[in-house]
Amino acid sequence: MPIYEYHCTTCGKDFEKMQSINNDERAIECVYCGRQAERKVSVTSYHLTGSGFYNTDKKAAAPSCCPAGSCCAGGACNIEK
Repeated sequence: MPIYEYHCTTCGKDFEKMQSINNDERAIECVYCGRQAERKVSVTSYHLTGSGFYNTDKKAAAPSCCPAGSCCAGGACNIEK
Protein backbone atom coordinates (compact mmCIF):
# COMPACT_ATOMS: atom_id res chain seq x y z
CA MET A 1 0.00 0.00 0.00
CA PRO A 2 1.27 3.47 -0.81
CA ILE A 3 1.99 6.10 1.80
CA TYR A 4 0.29 9.42 1.08
CA GLU A 5 1.32 12.79 2.47
CA TYR A 6 -1.29 15.19 3.85
CA HIS A 7 -1.21 18.84 4.94
CA CYS A 8 -3.60 20.40 7.45
CA THR A 9 -4.57 23.92 6.46
CA THR A 10 -5.79 24.65 10.01
CA CYS A 11 -2.78 23.69 12.17
CA GLY A 12 -0.23 23.69 9.31
CA LYS A 13 1.23 20.27 10.12
CA ASP A 14 2.13 17.56 7.61
CA PHE A 15 1.64 13.85 8.20
CA GLU A 16 1.62 10.56 6.30
CA LYS A 17 -1.01 7.86 6.07
CA MET A 18 -0.83 4.42 4.49
CA GLN A 19 -3.91 3.86 2.32
CA SER A 20 -5.10 1.52 -0.38
CA ILE A 21 -4.35 2.74 -3.88
CA ASN A 22 -8.08 2.32 -4.61
CA ASN A 23 -8.98 4.81 -1.88
CA ASP A 24 -9.82 8.06 -3.65
CA GLU A 25 -10.04 10.27 -0.55
CA ARG A 26 -8.38 13.60 -1.33
CA ALA A 27 -9.19 15.05 2.10
CA ILE A 28 -9.10 13.27 5.46
CA GLU A 29 -9.14 14.19 9.15
CA CYS A 30 -5.91 15.67 10.51
CA VAL A 31 -4.23 13.36 13.04
CA TYR A 32 -3.14 16.38 15.12
CA CYS A 33 -6.17 18.69 15.35
CA GLY A 34 -9.03 16.68 13.84
CA ARG A 35 -9.82 19.23 11.13
CA GLN A 36 -9.77 18.58 7.40
CA ALA A 37 -6.37 17.88 5.79
CA GLU A 38 -5.64 17.68 2.06
CA ARG A 39 -3.48 15.21 0.17
CA LYS A 40 -0.21 16.66 -1.08
CA VAL A 41 1.31 15.91 -4.47
CA SER A 42 4.73 14.39 -3.86
CA VAL A 43 7.43 12.47 -5.68
CA THR A 44 7.92 8.74 -5.40
CA SER A 45 10.59 7.30 -3.16
CA TYR A 46 11.85 4.43 -5.30
CA HIS A 47 14.57 4.25 -7.91
CA LEU A 48 14.66 1.75 -10.75
CA THR A 49 18.09 0.30 -11.45
CA GLY A 50 19.43 -2.44 -13.65
CA SER A 51 19.13 -3.24 -17.31
CA GLY A 52 15.96 -2.56 -19.18
CA PHE A 53 14.66 0.29 -17.04
CA TYR A 54 16.03 3.27 -18.93
CA ASN A 55 16.74 4.11 -22.53
CA THR A 56 20.49 4.39 -21.87
CA ASP A 57 20.73 0.74 -20.83
CA LYS A 58 22.05 -1.73 -23.38
CA LYS A 59 19.36 -2.96 -25.71
CA ALA A 60 19.51 -6.12 -27.76
CA ALA A 61 20.22 -5.53 -31.42
CA ALA A 62 17.27 -5.91 -33.77
CA PRO A 63 17.13 -9.27 -35.57
CA SER A 64 18.33 -9.22 -39.17
CA CYS A 65 14.79 -9.84 -40.47
CA CYS A 66 13.57 -6.53 -39.07
CA PRO A 67 14.26 -3.50 -41.26
CA ALA A 68 15.77 -0.69 -39.15
CA GLY A 69 14.71 -2.40 -35.94
CA SER A 70 11.01 -1.93 -36.63
CA CYS A 71 10.00 -5.49 -35.90
CA CYS A 72 6.97 -5.71 -33.67
CA ALA A 73 7.45 -9.22 -32.35
CA GLY A 74 11.09 -9.48 -31.34
CA GLY A 75 12.20 -11.13 -34.58
CA ALA A 76 9.14 -13.29 -35.10
CA CYS A 77 7.64 -11.01 -37.71
CA ASN A 78 8.05 -13.50 -40.57
CA ILE A 79 9.30 -10.83 -42.97
CA GLU A 80 10.78 -12.51 -46.01
CA LYS A 81 14.33 -11.52 -46.82
